[in-house]
Amino acid sequence: MTDELRHFLLVCQHGTFTEAARKAFLSQPALSASIKRLEEALGGKLLDRGPQGATPTAAGLALKPWAESALGAIEQGRRAVAAVEGLDAGEVRIGAGATACSYLLPEGLTRFRAQYPAIGLYLRECPSTEVLRRVESGDLDLGIVSTDQTASTSVEVWRTDPLVLVASPALDPSDAPHLTFPTGANHRELLERHFPDARIAMELTSLVAIKAHVVAGMGVALVSHRAVERELSDGSLVAVPDPRTPEARTLYVIHHGERASPAAAALRLALIES
Repeated sequence: MTDELRHFLLVCQHGTFTEAARKAFLSQPALSASIKRLEEALGGKLLDRGPQGATPTAAGLALKPWAESALGAIEQGRRAVAAVEGLDAGEVRIGAGATACSYLLPEGLTRFRAQYPAIGLYLRECPSTEVLRRVESGDLDLGIVSTDQTASTSVEVWRTDPLVLVASPALDPSDAPHLTFPTGANHRELLERHFPDARIAMELTSLVAIKAHVVAGMGVALVSHRAVERELSDGSLVAVPDPRTPEARTLYVIHHGERASPAAAALRLALIES
């Protein structure tokens, strides 16, 4: 039933049988037959097909999180078996936010790959809330998050990340709008907590895009100091003194503790000691 569940999730993700079949490298009739087998096995209709595509039924919506969890558990088991002979096989799936992916993880991951070249590394950029959910479901092996509030995973302090409010030197920051990430991102939560009256002019998913617009003079931004070191050094950005700016945030490594694969445990240790 593993293939059938995977095909069902592909239809949910892409919204059409045609695109799901393409992603699964199947003909559309073969994919339809797979979905029919799943519906017969579970005793209910899972997808509605219409002119605009395919959508999950109420039963399909109820199945979706369990299907994701089941496939995540199977994949975690597969990787654990592959790594049982040691760190000469396996894969580690990591999730982290934009700053960690762009500025805090590359050096450590590169060192780890040099030490364990046979271990595959997969890095997914997403907000802390999604990283937490994916680690808890087994879809990711470990994550870098900005909260230690988790019930089903192990948590360790990784590092502190100094923060800074920045602007173009040509901009008067006294009444400038803020450029930030969408709701759900940690920097957005920090902005709303410490600058509750902030006027938000842009919501951007890319840290590079935020910096580019700040350099152009479109507003100010609360970001990691590590992310703007070069711009502060060359003068294209300046730090804006503001007593409301938090000094730093704490970042945590979340993982599966004793249930982690040997490869994931080795990467966790390498990150904690870096």
